[in-house]
Amino acid sequence: METPYTCRQTLKTPAPISCLAEGSPDHFFAGSDDGSVRVYNQETLKVVKAIRSLGEVSSVVCMSHNAGGLGDIWVASNRHALRFTMDTEKMILAKADATLMLELGADDDDMVNELSLNQKNSQLAFCLDSGTVGVVDLSTKQISRLKTSHDNICGTVKFIPDRPSELVSGGYDSRLLHHDFHQRTVLSRFDIGTSPLPESSGVSMSPPFILSSAMSPSGILATGTADGRVWIGTGGEKMSGVSFGTSMKKKRRKWEGLKQDEGFTADVGHGPITALTFIGPRTLFTSTLMGKVTLHEIGGPTADGKLDIFPKWTKATTDVSKVNAIVATGDLVIIGGLSEKGGGMIEVWEKGLKSGDV
Repeated sequence: METPYTCRQTLKTPAPISCLAEGSPDHFFAGSDDGSVRVYNQETLKVVKAIRSLGEVSSVVCMSHNAGGLGDIWVASNRHALRFTMDTEKMILAKADATLMLELGADDDDMVNELSLNQKNSQLAFCLDSGTVGVVDLSTKQISRLKTSHDNICGTVKFIPDRPSELVSGGYDSRLLHHDFHQRTVLSRFDIGTSPLPESSGVSMSPPFILSSAMSPSGILATGTADGRVWIGTGGEKMSGVSFGTSMKKKRRKWEGLKQDEGFTADVGHGPITALTFIGPRTLFTSTLMGKVTLHEIGGPTADGKLDIFPKWTKATTDVSKVNAIVATGDLVIIGGLSEKGGGMIEVWEKGLKSGDV
């Protein structure tokens, strides 16, 4: 089997890596349990800037901006979201350097788990330990919490491409909720616990808590669960069709990514699926907690008319012993989490490297 990615370098940090974010084409961001965010240059893999002393960091998202510079980022820390302008002369920033701080959690125990930005960088979605999902209008700083929440921790939230008022959230109640945040209504829902298990799957001791999610640019949703499943919802995919020699994109009237008859479950590894990311409309990386990383292609339709997921390549992490995050940028796949000794560890894999090049 071909080896498309080779480990180029490992990077150590004092505390576990909790989240990763793709920045400008030249940089990536790594958040840590000790309240720090590091900015790495992708070429040198050196830290070029950092934020310290924030309190536990759970999520980092980058505002899109013109080429050059680092732009602005949002950081989730405990119950807050903080905005930082990274293009400053300071090498090390602190909480006092935040240009805006929003209190999102209802109390000190209501932590923010994930932030997500829409395509226009005008809305910031968040999800909380209490199960609440909400959206911040960045022009007015207005915070709206949606009426319907999860019955348990809400761990992940994503905007739906080309749907200006829609997002999808996943929780430890094993439910996916599709929200219209302008109307503050739920448009559809799906309980992964009711989804049939693949034939190959063994008995899992974990419930199907939803731990991670990713949205493809074409509107396919992928979610990872604590019992080793990935559920793929293809009902919201923007259709490409060929008609009379012309290619056309067909936009569906509604996003139907939670339709059970257009979704399927795949058993991709033993143990929790803690991280996943799309690198193309139908190409997906998944990682288990223990570091089994697999590149998949969504293809088909199969005999029953459905799409399916096909593993193309798999590789185990060598230095990250527990994976919390994965991000792909350009030719790099970056995996972050814990080292065997409980510190922070990042592996940087590069496409097309021969093992002798490392």
